[in-house]
This record gives sequence, C-alpha cells and structure tokens, in this order.
Amino acid sequence: MEYVDDLLREMEMFAREHETPILTEAARPLFLRTVREAAPRRILELGTAIGYSALLALRELPDAEIVTIERDAVIAEAARSFFSRAGVAGRTALLVGEAEKLLPTLSGTFDFVFIDAAKSRYPDFWLGVQPLLAPRAVVAADNVLFRGLVEGERSEEWPKHSYRTMVLQLRAYLRLVRSAEGFRTEVFPEGDGMAVSWRDE
Repeated sequence: MEYVDDLLREMEMFAREHETPILTEAARPLFLRTVREAAPRRILELGTAIGYSALLALRELPDAEIVTIERDAVIAEAARSFFSRAGVAGRTALLVGEAEKLLPTLSGTFDFVFIDAAKSRYPDFWLGVQPLLAPRAVVAADNVLFRGLVEGERSEEWPKHSYRTMVLQLRAYLRLVRSAEGFRTEVFPEGDGMAVSWRDE
C-alpha cells in the first residue's frame, strides 16, 4: 500500500508536468467517501486519463474490478503503465475509444459509475450507462459546476464561446439527473462540483 501511495504522488507530479487533468485534491475526499459508501464490486469509469481516480478506487476497494474508457490512445498507455506498476492490471479493463460507441458493447452491470470525460457529452453518457446500472447503483459525475458558470456565483455570466456548449450541456445534465425517476441526486461543491446520483431500486 505504501508503494501505491508513492505511485499516486508520482502520478500527481506527472499530471502537473504534462498538464493532464486528474481528480483535484479538493474533490478526492468526497470521491473516496462516495466509493467507500457505495462499496462496489464492479466499477465503470468514463475518462481514464492517467488512471489516477481508478487507482484511488482500487486501493480503497481491494476486491473491486474496474472497466475504464479513454479516448486518447497515448494517455491510455500511460494509464496502463501505472496500473501495471501498481499491481492492479488484473483488476482493470482499459478500453480505448469513444465512450458512446463502447458502452453498448459492455456486458453485465456496474455498482458504481464515475463520469469524468468530455463535459459536453455528459447527458449522452448518463443515458448510455442506464442499461448497465445494477440495483442501488451510484453514478458520480465530476466538474459539473465548471468554475461557477453552471450554478453558483458566476452562473448569470454568459460563458465565453469556447465554454458555451460545455456549460449548457452540464446544465442539461443536472436537470436530467435531478428529474430522473428512481434516482436521488445531490450536487456537492467540492473541487469543481460533483453530482452524485443514487439509484433507489
């Protein structure tokens, strides 16, 4: 475990040096608390990046397995290397490609889903994972408040053009999860905002 902690610190340095987004320090306690409470055996992640959040979850849950999807083949190779060095490669299935195309190919159900990929596609991701959710599944989505532009202190600002689609789609995502039948959703301000949706079935 000590080695994994050292590896996580190395991953944090790698992310800073290569400007690769990973779960922020402010959001990590909420993520870990949510993972512990959900206690999943099978996890689905959309947006592997270098595998930081996946490794956090696997460290917390020694009996869990994860299927994680990354569209960037180069960064996926970095994640594979980190998984191998952490000794969790046997508990991970890393798929490279677009999540919307890969989700229909998955079999079985998942107890926990973590969405941390293209923000403008969050509503599509939510719809895409629905057939894969186990009873009592938990879906967590990171960065849903995006710099205060979605809800909060800057939500009345009209975002600059490069952010406009993203902000509008994140607002659509929050409307979608808050109105979803059979789910209870709470939006937490930690980090850049995380929405956690608990399935009631």
